[in-house]
Amino acid sequence: MMTYKDIPRINGTLRAKSIQMPEVIWSAKGMVVLGRRIKSCIFTTDIAIIRNCNADAVLAVYPFTPQQIINTTIINTASIPVFCGVGGGTTQGVRTALIAKDAEADGAYGVVVNSPMQNGNIEMIKRVIDIPVIATVVNENTDIEARLDAGASILNVSAAAKTPELVRHIRAEFPGVPIIATGGPTDDTIRETIAAGANTISYTPPGLDDIFSAMMAEYRKEAARVDSPEEKEMILEEMLELI
Repeated sequence: MMTYKDIPRINGTLRAKSIQMPEVIWSAKGMVVLGRRIKSCIFTTDIAIIRNCNADAVLAVYPFTPQQIINTTIINTASIPVFCGVGGGTTQGVRTALIAKDAEADGAYGVVVNSPMQNGNIEMIKRVIDIPVIATVVNENTDIEARLDAGASILNVSAAAKTPELVRHIRAEFPGVPIIATGGPTDDTIRETIAAGANTISYTPPGLDDIFSAMMAEYRKEAARVDSPEEKEMILEEMLELI
């Protein structure tokens, strides 16, 4: 039987430094959303990262009032399915339904409502869209059955270090509900979250400052080598040979 490590992988030089999901995520069962199997979601709104990762989908949720132009830009830029944030603590009511409707028209695979969000608001959103409503769950006090009855199709569990415990709690009562959950910082925390019952893992990538720092350290070493007299002479000889 072919394992993940046995799968042939073809890459290019220019894309060699793209962000790779932790391989342990691929042991998750995943979920099929609108015909696409999704095991990993990258949690970001950074277009450069979205275009340079191997995640199955994007969880585009941010701490500001959702704006159509932001969702549209992410959806148009991404080459993978996008789940768009449409409201929660600050943004409520008819506005969330309008943003959700526009997100669906732009091609979103689902819309995410943050906590807190009234169930009546979820019902309103579900009445105007056909794509899934993903309800964020942050603690055990959430009435999961009421969320599902209101129209939520998927749960997004985000409870920091308590995420595996909360996933287990939900899974015991709702064995069939699709769950996206934060995987945490290590392979072990991701494994624990999957074992608890998460179908799909959301992964927070390193920030661009961290990526730049590592890359610039490499570039400085390369610049020092290229600027050496020996290297310059070798480059000149290679150029003369081409002529």
